[in-house]
Amino acid sequence: MFAELVAGLGLILQWPSVFYLLAGVVFGLFLGIIPGLGGITGMIVLLPFTFGMEPAAALAMLLGILAVGQTSDTIASVMLGIPGSVAAQATILDGHPMAKKGLAQTALGAAFTVSAAGGVVGALVMAASLPILIWLVLAFGSPEFFVLALVGLFMVGAVSGNAISKGVAAAAVGLLLSQVGYPVTSSTPRYWFGYDFLLDGLPLVPVVIGLFGIPEMMALAGRGTSIANVDGNVGKAEGDSIMAGVREAIKHRWIALRCSMLGTYIGILPGLGASVVDWLAYGHVVQSSKDKENFGKGDIRGVIAPESANNAVLGGSLIPTISFGIPGSGAMAIFLGALTIHGFVPGRDMLTTHLDITFSMIWAIIIANILGAIAMMAWSKQVTKAAYIDGHLIVPAVITFLIMGAWLVSPAMSTLLIFLAAGVVGYLMKLAGWPRPPLLLGFVLGPVMEEALTITAQSSTFMNVITRPTIIGLVLVLVVVAYVAIRSVLKNENTTEIEASSKSVAAIYISVALALCAAGMFGYGFVAARNWTFLSSLFPMVICGVGVPLALAVLWKDRKLYAVQSAELTARSLNIGHAIAELFSEQKKEILALLTFAAAIAFIPVLGQVAAIIAFTALYLVFWGRYRFVAVTLYTGAIAVLMYFLYHRMLHTPFEPSSFIDWSWLKL
Repeated sequence: MFAELVAGLGLILQWPSVFYLLAGVVFGLFLGIIPGLGGITGMIVLLPFTFGMEPAAALAMLLGILAVGQTSDTIASVMLGIPGSVAAQATILDGHPMAKKGLAQTALGAAFTVSAAGGVVGALVMAASLPILIWLVLAFGSPEFFVLALVGLFMVGAVSGNAISKGVAAAAVGLLLSQVGYPVTSSTPRYWFGYDFLLDGLPLVPVVIGLFGIPEMMALAGRGTSIANVDGNVGKAEGDSIMAGVREAIKHRWIALRCSMLGTYIGILPGLGASVVDWLAYGHVVQSSKDKENFGKGDIRGVIAPESANNAVLGGSLIPTISFGIPGSGAMAIFLGALTIHGFVPGRDMLTTHLDITFSMIWAIIIANILGAIAMMAWSKQVTKAAYIDGHLIVPAVITFLIMGAWLVSPAMSTLLIFLAAGVVGYLMKLAGWPRPPLLLGFVLGPVMEEALTITAQSSTFMNVITRPTIIGLVLVLVVVAYVAIRSVLKNENTTEIEASSKSVAAIYISVALALCAAGMFGYGFVAARNWTFLSSLFPMVICGVGVPLALAVLWKDRKLYAVQSAELTARSLNIGHAIAELFSEQKKEILALLTFAAAIAFIPVLGQVAAIIAFTALYLVFWGRYRFVAVTLYTGAIAVLMYFLYHRMLHTPFEPSSFIDWSWLKL
């Protein structure tokens, strides 16, 4: 085996394989920075170019794209509070608060260090575990996937602070939203309300970037300041540097190692991987830490744990892909196609005859992770300068990326409406104190859980399921997670002081409205599901049956909070009407920003997509930023060039045409 290990390294370091690996790293870093793009997009774009290449070079380039995509997506999570990808959801909880404190370089330095370490550990564990861990892939069936997904959801609830009831209820809402469209077991669509664009379900990327991106851009536009605001002043916090982040990563090296191992082993389970592992890692570091009060407020451990775990997933996901031809993720499904194109059949041959090719993949992951981390550290000083520039220079570019990121998934105006609706929901959840990540995780895991539950119901009896050793072990983990989370909430509930203000009372009313809407959704979902076949209705009815009491639990919690707040309002001679009026008065700039974003989307069919985005950029800079003609022209020109070269020439994006203006004379 040692000879094959050396031969695999030789395949990667020989020319032109090393060149293509570097090209994949550069391309992957670039795509990872932009929300809505990422490794899968890069693989789709470059896959046709690999047809005539040597197998080792082609696979190295594709793995280079995937390996570093989980590194550069940290930038959007830390700097903007927007998940750069599904695997970077948990990073925003502590990464973005650090950027707001002026500690962006520290957060990025730690993230890039542990990302490289996680990727290397994942690849090494894969190499060492190939002969051993195959049994784990076979031992995990549909029941195990279902329970493991539940563990992930409860992990999110465990890191929702005192809002655990809201966190779990939000996860249930996400699960219900994932049921829109055709189920896996029937040709009868669910919850589509007669709209054809809902037949295939709600698209993931518009929901993700709308839920997080729009509220953050509303806040940035409303503040009119930079991202970083240190003690009320724009500036860099003392001691912030890339090396400070590296030192923090070394200080917490055992957290990084544990979470890297966790990421590798979760990665080998097909269908889960990056969608849940960052939350499992984050939940692990919160529950294993004695001092928990800083999590969610800018704790570096909350950056180290998910970033080390999500980069290790790639090594783990290769195990079922090359051993059984079972893709561990969507990206691995594309990679499996690349293997087939180049004449490789997953299975025994990849572990015997073509073992040198398998080891070349491992070396490609290791080298790509190291190069990606070094490149991002070298570049991050320039990136973090964005935290100190005028926020009005950031908003138009980010909104452009968000709109185009949503559009690439499904080029239709309905996609942008879903994106905008997700933004409104995210804004209301933010005001009401409802955590957004659990909703997103429930939405991502819904199809996985439904498929697992359906297969289990068809193939196993209840006694067969609960007597499986793996199920017993996972249920014990679930019980421990739930116990620790509930105990933490009960302990903090008696010690946490509630700030009495008109804003908090109005937030309670918004929370009550959201809880009532959720209860109504669950009630309607349960009634509608009764008319479907058993397998089509099973999971929706389970969700709704659990969701109603969860929504009622939120109402009960809010009732107790309102009792405290209303007494304070009475003492201050205020009423709820004044409280809500004051809240929306404070939020008027954010609401105006939302209307501005909505107007940009509304004018796309009128002016055409490119013209509407360019017009939005120019008008925003003039009326919000108060910039002069030269600055507006240069900025708008840069957006136009980006739209042409990136989206039109490289990605061949079909733009929405104008209904009134013929732009064909431009001959794009």
